[in-house]
Amino acid sequence: PARNPAFTRFNVFLRDRFTCQYCGAREDLTFDHVIPRSRGGQTTWENVVAACSPCNLRKGSHMPADVGMWPEQTPFQPTVHDLHQNGRHFPPNYLHESWLDYLYWDTELDP
Repeated sequence: PARNPAFTRFNVFLRDRFTCQYCGAREDLTFDHVIPRSRGGQTTWENVVAACSPCNLRKGSHMPADVGMWPEQTPFQPTVHDLHQNGRHFPPNYLHESWLDYLYWDTELDP
């Protein structure tokens, strides 16, 4: 098996345990570039975290220090083992099926 899992929305959410990395919310999740793309941030494991919509809007294109919003954990590239361990905390079909029409869960994210 591959040591480095695909960089997808689902895997980012799984790494972050389906929890906003800024406030701990578990609903209305999106993903946020810690260093905004407008400031040179890349779409990578090390710069993307799960964030609820209100936190994502509040942070906007600001740097974390500018708005006092730091992720709960430093974003990192997980191993397949990390994702399997986190997956044990969520029952099968944890994601409500209505989300599937709106999110591309297993599509690799472009850098």
